[in-house]
Amino acid sequence: MNFFKTSLLLAAMTAIFMAAGYLIGGQSGMLIAFAVAAGMNLLSYWNADKMVLAMHRARRVDRASAPDYYGIVERLAANAGLPMPAVYVIDNPQPNAFATGRDPAHAAVAATTGLLQMLDREEIAGVMAHELAHVQNRDTLIMTVTATIAGAISMLANFGLFFGSMNRDSENRSPLGGIGVLLAAIVAPLAAMLVQMAISRTREYSADRRGAEISGNPLALASALDKIAGAADRVPNMTAEQNPATAHLFIINPLSGARMDNLFSTHPDTGNRIRALMAMADGGGFGRRSPEPAAAGPWTAPRSSGSGPWGGSRPAGRPSNRGPWG
Repeated sequence: MNFFKTSLLLAAMTAIFMAAGYLIGGQSGMLIAFAVAAGMNLLSYWNADKMVLAMHRARRVDRASAPDYYGIVERLAANAGLPMPAVYVIDNPQPNAFATGRDPAHAAVAATTGLLQMLDREEIAGVMAHELAHVQNRDTLIMTVTATIAGAISMLANFGLFFGSMNRDSENRSPLGGIGVLLAAIVAPLAAMLVQMAISRTREYSADRRGAEISGNPLALASALDKIAGAADRVPNMTAEQNPATAHLFIINPLSGARMDNLFSTHPDTGNRIRALMAMADGGGFGRRSPEPAAAGPWTAPRSSGSGPWGGSRPAGRPSNRGPWG
């Protein structure tokens, strides 16, 4: 089923790419776009994860450089029955995270420094469990390939907008002239964005549920979503703003603007996700656990007072991380 979905996605994005090429350069433009799309599909399958991590300047960490964070991911991966993914950190003040990779054996998870500094240990575990759920559900290939090709479609549309009108060759000109170029610049990125939205919105609820099962604490994930959404409104992520095609990869939309549960949102409404997790906690036998108990979820030892995910002390004056369920 995942192979079918991936193939359908690639076909849809290739069709959009070819349509944009046709509107910009006629039949020749369509053929060139098809050749480029075919090459990008192959490149995306094997290297999209590396491209996305490079876009966000993610750096790989290990047990020595980030023992708490790495240990959280390691224990959650064991809980989920997954191979240990590569673990990355993104130096960005906005709290957020994403997963990437073509399959569980080649997966990577990334969290921003803002997330690791703002959330407590159980909340971090909830977020990383959500990302591992994407890996286990094999969402990462589809979402990463979509990000790569959507970015290429936007680039092609912008290229056509600036240079398409310069083409004087009647055989290679847009069949609709300047209107065709304008349509490619507006409609093609919009179509790619709608594909992204359709993929991301349905998969987030599923990853929330499975992530709560992996971590064993739906309320910690709910508290984390509440904090991340609130901070994302205040703290800009300039790298994500420069690469908006990757927005649907993140657990919360990293872009400025509305986060409404409507057609033009890359993510479901955060309030709806929180309510679903709270209902899961009430009805799923999880109990109303504090986000930061004395003995935290899948860890073998309690968190020491004031200790953050990097093993350091909490900065002076930093407020308590306890959420509304603490």
